[in-house]
Amino acid sequence: MRKLTSLAVVGMLAACSGESPNNDTAAAAETPVASITYPETRKDGVVDTYFGTEVADPYRWLEDDRSEETGDWVKAQNEVTFGYLEGIPYRQTLKERLESLWNYEKVSRPFTEGEYTYFYRNDGLQDQSVVWRKKGEGEPEVFLDPNKFSEDGTTSLASLSFSKDGSIAAYSISEGGSDWRKIIVIDAESKEVLEEPLVDVKFSGISWKGNEGFYYSSYDKPEGSELSAKTDQHKLYYHELGQPQSKDELVFGGTPEEKRRYVQGYVTEDDRYLVISGAKSTSGNDLFIRDLSEENAPLIPVLTDFESDTYVIDNVDSKLYLVTDRGAPNKKVVTVDAANPEPENWADFIPETENVLTASTGGGYFFAEYMVDALSKIYQYDYEGNRIREIALPGPGSATSISGKKEDEVLYYSFTNYKTPSTIFSFDVKEGESSIYRESGADFEADRYESKQVFYTSRDGTRVPMMITYKKGLELDGKNPTILYGYGGFNISLTPSFSIANAAWLELGGVYAVPNLRGGGEYGKEWHKAGTKLQKQNVFDDFITAAEYLIDNKYTSSDFLAIRGGSNGGLLVGASMTQRPDLFKVALPAVGVMDMLRYHTFTAGAGWAYDYGTAEESEEMFEYLKGYSPVHNVKPDVQYPATLVTTADHDDRVVPAHSFKFAAHLQDKQAGPAPTLIRIETKAGHGAGTPVSKSIEQYADIFSFTLYNMGFEALPE
Repeated sequence: MRKLTSLAVVGMLAACSGESPNNDTAAAAETPVASITYPETRKDGVVDTYFGTEVADPYRWLEDDRSEETGDWVKAQNEVTFGYLEGIPYRQTLKERLESLWNYEKVSRPFTEGEYTYFYRNDGLQDQSVVWRKKGEGEPEVFLDPNKFSEDGTTSLASLSFSKDGSIAAYSISEGGSDWRKIIVIDAESKEVLEEPLVDVKFSGISWKGNEGFYYSSYDKPEGSELSAKTDQHKLYYHELGQPQSKDELVFGGTPEEKRRYVQGYVTEDDRYLVISGAKSTSGNDLFIRDLSEENAPLIPVLTDFESDTYVIDNVDSKLYLVTDRGAPNKKVVTVDAANPEPENWADFIPETENVLTASTGGGYFFAEYMVDALSKIYQYDYEGNRIREIALPGPGSATSISGKKEDEVLYYSFTNYKTPSTIFSFDVKEGESSIYRESGADFEADRYESKQVFYTSRDGTRVPMMITYKKGLELDGKNPTILYGYGGFNISLTPSFSIANAAWLELGGVYAVPNLRGGGEYGKEWHKAGTKLQKQNVFDDFITAAEYLIDNKYTSSDFLAIRGGSNGGLLVGASMTQRPDLFKVALPAVGVMDMLRYHTFTAGAGWAYDYGTAEESEEMFEYLKGYSPVHNVKPDVQYPATLVTTADHDDRVVPAHSFKFAAHLQDKQAGPAPTLIRIETKAGHGAGTPVSKSIEQYADIFSFTLYNMGFEALPE
């Protein structure tokens, strides 16, 4: 067994003053150390050869999530990790404060189905939010309570969809955080289950055709482990109510020569058209429509080249409205007749602008939401393409899409930013007026905090925005505990939003910084592409330069800087900490993609090749991936930051083997005194549906680990 030392700050909370590093009470060099004995991790002689280059993979055996040996390793690692965390004197206090902050009623935007108005509600600390409903002015009643789906709260409600008249509901559940779902069909009035659940459903919506049945998507059950085996042939099915799943109609997909990894089907609001989107990767799709008003109508191709992201947002009779980035990197809305829907017949409806568009419909109008330096601006249009008005928002921040059914006279949206808890607004579509529908009950004094946007220059001269949030009056002395959070991939935009957990960090005097890295979608398709494949290093450079900006401007220093990210953001943290281990005090990679040579061999990972490329496609791509892959770039005799890797045993999107192998390499090669630990949640997945109790425990562990390794003897005030 290999022993390393780790910082072990001492002191009883009852006797501490709670002073922050600003008073120099957190000098790590003056604190005693305690040893950590890591579990033994067996090494194998597995070697892969890529283009004549041999690459060792000594921890390949950890990819077997069904083996007893892997299970024993997980148990042993958790014993060490939780033993360490239990020794942090203020961990429990931090957990209690998180519980207190979390404990307020949360209610979603309402929506109408049939004679009922539905909404989600959590009374504060319920593990899963409950679906409520009311009829007219009657008293609300519970419709679905996911907390009763399982004894331990780990089975969650994944989606809910109603038939055309609202009389029947179909909902999907996730067990243990898995992406595999079951669909349950019930009578909406009596809540009686109407048939056997549909099983083996994955990456699927539920789209009704009238009241007779619905479309859903799934893969064939893979050979081997359903949590890690490859799934790359997605199919669209139609389920007719009352029929067994074995008789469901295969509508699209399943042809080997036309393999698509992601297939979705949805019905237009008027039940006129079935729209089918197929994709080989996470960017680019083909598109088909079928006129459901005609018996045995054929599938009509709209696009077949996978060169754009395009979807049908609405229709009026045979006139289709499509949102597309084809020839418009920032997206636009076009119209076309369903009889001849090819691109050469498209006409601009809402033209492309210099800002990225997200479009929605409701109340007989279109709503065009633009990201202006990652902040929301919304305009209302009629169905003739006339701009009616700009929707006045409370300030800089993020608004959810304004959407609803065509007959709705009032629509709802939420507004938030990093220091403002989400507020729900009602919007009168005719008058164009917003009014507060429901304010947040969060116990957080937003006026005490500041959130500002700055711009910095990345390594190649690119201008990158970043939001920095902190307590007003912050002293810029380089000693503020700071979390730098990032993602940078898959065209996903990080826009300002309030987090209960981050509120606790801000209360402690922490700084929270979020840069809008290349690879995201904040500035359109070109911004996304600038962080993909052979340009992926731009993402890491943007993140590292953001850290340097925070240090240069005295928000923090390397002794008080933590980096955090999940999934593709976990890759970001892993790559950044292995490239610049000197720059960060703490690293917090969550459910990360860490083995860039093998990611595409698990579950639906092959679909990520648009962003990453694969090690088999060319020698150049192999060398590039190997050059930043976190698993392959942990070096001996290097002092890495204090690291808490987090993952979950039921993550079947980014399989936990990524994190297992990365942690094993770190524990084997770490040359410094900082701990390298892995926290493995059980009966949990990639993140969606995580019970509130588990979320609170995880954040308490992450924040206490971070502060502890920055040298804090007590919680800062």
